[in-house]
Amino acid sequence: MGRTVDGRPSAEVCAGPLILGPLILGPLILGLRVTLRLDLLSTGANRYDLLTMGQPVTVIEKPTGTPGIVRYEINRSITGMDHEVYVEGDEIFGDRPPDVLARRLFEWGGVSRVSMYSNIITVELSQTNSDGIKKIVEDLFIYYRPGVEVPSVEG
Repeated sequence: MGRTVDGRPSAEVCAGPLILGPLILGPLILGLRVTLRLDLLSTGANRYDLLTMGQPVTVIEKPTGTPGIVRYEINRSITGMDHEVYVEGDEIFGDRPPDVLARRLFEWGGVSRVSMYSNIITVELSQTNSDGIKKIVEDLFIYYRPGVEVPSVEG
């Protein structure tokens, strides 16, 4: 449990962001003092960047037999079981992850068509260079970066 502070037991919590909430709320409900050890989160093999919020996507770029078409396999499904197709020049409605990714790829330039099915993203290039696309996909779920002001809720 740890040492006592002001006559109350304390608990040190060292956890990643996915389980952090329940680990802090549980001891607080029981009246325990909680100390979050951020220094332990930022060291070792599973290092967290404490200034960036979100989760990078693992991306494997795979060439295809057709010139100008590149396939990307990622570690999560972004369309579920739907097949999404986006064509350059068409308006993209919505803010779902596949919509956001397609919009970012077209803004990057050099992309004529994007199709996505589950965790497979197929990109048809209007140019021969795919440099930079992998990074766009990896950063799909990164929301706040160092230097970006976090929005606040004013009441």
